[in-house]
Amino acid sequence: MEENASPLLEREKAYHQNCPGCRMDRLKEEQQGVPYKYLSYIWIVSLCSVLPTTSLFPFLYFMIRDLHIAKTEEDIGFYAGFVGSSFMVGRALTSVFWGVVADRYGRKPVILIGTFSVVVFNALFGLSTSFWMALCMRFLLGFFNGLLGTIRAYASEVCREEYRALALSVASTSRGIGLVIGPAIGGFFAQPAKNYPNVFSEGSIFGRFPYFLPCLIISVYAVGVLISCWWLPETLHMHGRRHVPSDRLGPSSDEPGGKDNFIEHEEQRKPNLLRNWPLMSTIIVYCVFSLQEMAYSEIFSLWAVSDKKYGGLSFSSQEVGEVLVISGLGLLFFQLILYPPIERILGPLMVTRLSAAISIPLLSSYPYIAMLSGLMLHLVINCAALLRNSLSVSLITGLFILQNNAVPQSQRGAANGVSMTAMSVFKAFGPAGGGSLFSWAQKRQTANFFPGDQMVFFILNVIMFIGLLLTFKPFLAQRRQ
Repeated sequence: MEENASPLLEREKAYHQNCPGCRMDRLKEEQQGVPYKYLSYIWIVSLCSVLPTTSLFPFLYFMIRDLHIAKTEEDIGFYAGFVGSSFMVGRALTSVFWGVVADRYGRKPVILIGTFSVVVFNALFGLSTSFWMALCMRFLLGFFNGLLGTIRAYASEVCREEYRALALSVASTSRGIGLVIGPAIGGFFAQPAKNYPNVFSEGSIFGRFPYFLPCLIISVYAVGVLISCWWLPETLHMHGRRHVPSDRLGPSSDEPGGKDNFIEHEEQRKPNLLRNWPLMSTIIVYCVFSLQEMAYSEIFSLWAVSDKKYGGLSFSSQEVGEVLVISGLGLLFFQLILYPPIERILGPLMVTRLSAAISIPLLSSYPYIAMLSGLMLHLVINCAALLRNSLSVSLITGLFILQNNAVPQSQRGAANGVSMTAMSVFKAFGPAGGGSLFSWAQKRQTANFFPGDQMVFFILNVIMFIGLLLTFKPFLAQRRQ
């Protein structure tokens, strides 16, 4: 019996010499311990994908004001929302395309193209001299950026099974840190001639383009990521393709039932992703939470820098950056120390539900936080922002795992492309809707029903509550293993 089983196991372990996916599978079998090298790739690429999205929030209000497109101060949020949304519109149009490319030609080419787009278009955005130039650069940045979906697929493939959840957690944690580091870069380095006159003069390029420095810093980081990813190992299997010879490192699998026949048969019978309800239900839930998260990110920065008479905090862009840096450091501690044991005890889906439930009363307290002043205001808003960011990252980590488990590897890039398209559509409404909502709320300070910013945070909580309801059966389904 053992003699008959051995050849079958060997056939299942057959490797193709020139197939990058097979080489990665062999490396994973030889892997000992946590694969820190591959986790570092996931970290830096995930961070590169989110920094351009979030870095503009602290200075976008001032950028729109300086571009003289808004007629009144209350209209600034309206135009700021369209600039924030343009990135998501561009990404929504091409996410499925980049996912298909990743499944056909590999994860690495898509990652390299997306990183290069950050280098070019993010720098050009900082050099914008008109509202329409800023809008176009953000759109093109999203159009050529297929990083986020591709790196999620990559994270689920590059590590052994026991480290897959860790790899996806690294991707979401890096994204969460990017939600903090990005605004911090934007807050500290925007308008450098004004904030650091001893270092930057008004006549320098950073004086003439006051929002170029934070964009340049992120583009320089993207150059480093681009160079590093040149040595990124590919994970996609490419069996049965004309450009891949069929030399094998293991025993032949040409016999009936061999690995080649199985993979070719699998490629011919790929199920329709849109009929995969575990995948689609997870994507829908993620989209609802993404809409709320993007709207919150837009609104928080506008709310923090708006005047006290409108219910804001009257913070400078630098003070907003300080709040986000502090919450980012706390988020790093939470994700590395506290989240893993909590997730092991409760499970990823329960952590998602609890995070959503706790976020609702937390956001309800924000209008009352604005009534504080001095040291107490800074202390309370830092604690609230730290807790909110930790809940946000914890909320989506489990959804990442459910999404990647819902499809086989041959469809993982396309599945993440569908997810990115749907999420980008929802996120496109986030900044535009959030900016318009904020602008409208500032004009109704004396209303009887949820006056001013109370209405803003009430609507954010309604969206969060809808997402929480959708995490329960019969809506959310999990794939049977």
